[in-house]
Amino acid sequence: MRYKLLLILNLILFLVPGCIIQFFPDTEEEKTLLVVEGMITDQYQTCRIKVSYSIAIGKMLIPKPVRGCKVSITDEDGTVYNLKEQYAGVYITDSTIFRGHANGTYKLFIRTNSNTYETDNIEMKSVPPIDSLYYEKVFIGLNEFGYPEEGCQIYLDSYDPLKECLYYRWDYMETWEFQLPYNVPNRICWKYRSSDKIFIRNTSVYNQARITKFPVQYISNLSDRLKVKYSILVNQYSLNAEEFIFWEKVKNVSENVGGLYDVTPMAIPSNIRCIEEPDQPVLGYFSVSSVARKRIFIKDTFLGSPNYYSICPGDTIYGNGPIPGLGLYVWVIVDHSMDSPPWRVLTEYQNCADCTLDGTNLKPSFWVD
Repeated sequence: MRYKLLLILNLILFLVPGCIIQFFPDTEEEKTLLVVEGMITDQYQTCRIKVSYSIAIGKMLIPKPVRGCKVSITDEDGTVYNLKEQYAGVYITDSTIFRGHANGTYKLFIRTNSNTYETDNIEMKSVPPIDSLYYEKVFIGLNEFGYPEEGCQIYLDSYDPLKECLYYRWDYMETWEFQLPYNVPNRICWKYRSSDKIFIRNTSVYNQARITKFPVQYISNLSDRLKVKYSILVNQYSLNAEEFIFWEKVKNVSENVGGLYDVTPMAIPSNIRCIEEPDQPVLGYFSVSSVARKRIFIKDTFLGSPNYYSICPGDTIYGNGPIPGLGLYVWVIVDHSMDSPPWRVLTEYQNCADCTLDGTNLKPSFWVD
């Protein structure tokens, strides 16, 4: 049967070469659904709850924030904390008044123009500290000249002897310094990147809540992250069993869609419900987590790092005469105009003359030289 199906599909492709028809699957979506994204923690920081409407399949991805909602959080003592709308569809806590704490319970309430939404009381599980955050060099192979190349694998270890936290999630923020090899005004800058993958772990199946050598991030030698100095800040979040299942499904969908036989995208169950219409689906999740953080710096030599600025040097101009197009499509990266005889080296790549095109020249407050 499968052979016949493949034969028919091949015949269709043969008869209709180069013809692409846009396909919109039939869905049961009769109206837009509420989407809620947000998390509260035990940190001294502003917490955000984002409220929007879903976008139908085949429509342009234009944000549909829900303005004018009444959003509040109630703790285990019955204290109600009202959130303020910072901008369209984004509601924030007052960091001077509200801060979650481990073993406390929290309930989210949202009132739109048409309906009321709420969660159950959700316990904030305590989270153990990150015991170790470390890296190991990874041998990639030999390059075309027979020289070794190395990458960097970052791991973490964590352990909860009380077994209070059995489910974990992580994310991170990377920061690294890069330097232009030329004596230009904006020579030293920093770049930032946040994680874009879902990292989770369930330790409930083991006899102890221990995380050993969990791979957080791999950096290849093709990146400029390791050239000068690199730092990564890892956040470790406590989860309950229900939220772990949510993230597990999100991870499964995000990593497996795309092929004909891959997992079909699904409406992943939320922990938020509509009071007036209990059968109305709600998308998104209200997370309640304790947070542990750890940062490391890496300043090391990794073999096989390429010269990222080999394409920069261009023409060499002798003399102090005017340079046509200077600051428009050519820039000076080597200036010996005061020498005798004077000369300057030009480049057609502006980011070779100004690092702020790829990063910021504002040194991070946490940076250690």
